[in-house]
Amino acid sequence: MCNLYRMTKGTAEVAALFEVLPQEGANFAEEVYPGYSGLVVAEGRAQTMTWGFPLVLKGRQGQPLKPKPVTNARDDKLHTRFWKDSFVHRRCLVPVTCWAEPEGKAGQMTRTWYGIEGVDTFAVAGLWRESPEWGRVYTLVMAPACEQMVDVHDRMPVLLPRRDWSRWIEAAPEEAFGLCVTSPAPLTVERTRRLWTGVGDLPASGEQGGEPGGDTDETMPRLL
Repeated sequence: MCNLYRMTKGTAEVAALFEVLPQEGANFAEEVYPGYSGLVVAEGRAQTMTWGFPLVLKGRQGQPLKPKPVTNARDDKLHTRFWKDSFVHRRCLVPVTCWAEPEGKAGQMTRTWYGIEGVDTFAVAGLWRESPEWGRVYTLVMAPACEQMVDVHDRMPVLLPRRDWSRWIEAAPEEAFGLCVTSPAPLTVERTRRLWTGVGDLPASGEQGGEPGGDTDETMPRLL
């Protein structure tokens, strides 16, 4: 699942690309992590929301724990209780420059970045809602992975071609669900030595040290 992506364009530039109004004072980082603010196209505006639907689990004593951001919604789970209302009523577009997946051995996972060839900003299918914990929140919709990345992960974001942008937001749920497919677009692939944890780089062969990496997805709830 995707737990890190880049959005390198400014709000005004994204608003012009998607032909919507820009939110004044929108503030977001170029690298977006779970729980960070990201740019979302919804309700005719390019606006910021928090990445991840809050999921409140309970501790051993039955006490509510700190909410966890659920950043991905599988296409085959969109009709379940957790996602259905947002899928039916609140679909959005998430502008993305590229997304990252962890690759490598446990403890040494590094970041591999994926984008669409010849496209510097594309749209990922998303859902949004209001939450009492974090205000407006959003999530990315995921489909089965394409051949270029299936050896790294079995899921990838739903990449919407421009002709389907308005359909995803405005169409009936049945038609929108038909857009949740594996993209045939050729991808760019950038393998790096940057540890998935973000703490330094993977040491070269024979070197000692370096912080252990970890697949963030392993820490996310598996009930999606």
